[in-house]
Amino acid sequence: MTKTLILMRHAKSAWDDPLLDDHERSLNDRGRRSADAVGTWLSAQRHLPDTVLSSTARRTRETWEGLAPHLPAPERVIWTRDLYLASSMRLLKVLQRSEGRTILLLGHNEGIGEAASLLVRTPPKHPRFLQYPTAAVTVMRFDIDDWAAAIWGAGEVVDFIVPRDLGVA
Repeated sequence: MTKTLILMRHAKSAWDDPLLDDHERSLNDRGRRSADAVGTWLSAQRHLPDTVLSSTARRTRETWEGLAPHLPAPERVIWTRDLYLASSMRLLKVLQRSEGRTILLLGHNEGIGEAASLLVRTPPKHPRFLQYPTAAVTVMRFDIDDWAAAIWGAGEVVDFIVPRDLGVA
């Protein structure tokens, strides 16, 4: 069996209120446009999650809100504080405890970009992959029956996109 992971960093967030707790920062206008564009792209490419795992941060929730209108309703949407600013190892552990055929995992850098690099067998030939900018998405497939078997270096890249590739700057 094959499992698919859509690994996404939240869209661009606002930094205009220095007193606001980091967890509560919202998306800025570019972030909202990026989430909308990525949602359209995911739908057009038929990368359709049946499960969403997301950090509880406001900016990840708003990113999902931008994606959701373009996608069929997933079976499960799970908000977990475990993904807030999570390390790559924490992301892998959460993934390994998950269910679903196609999972959208929505989180933050540094962990999300590092996890993308570690999970794939061969990185895509894209100049922005290692930087993993906001709203970057890697779609990868794993030849496994259960997410518990997901390990570093086992993912095969299907797609990689950043908002700039979709005309959002």
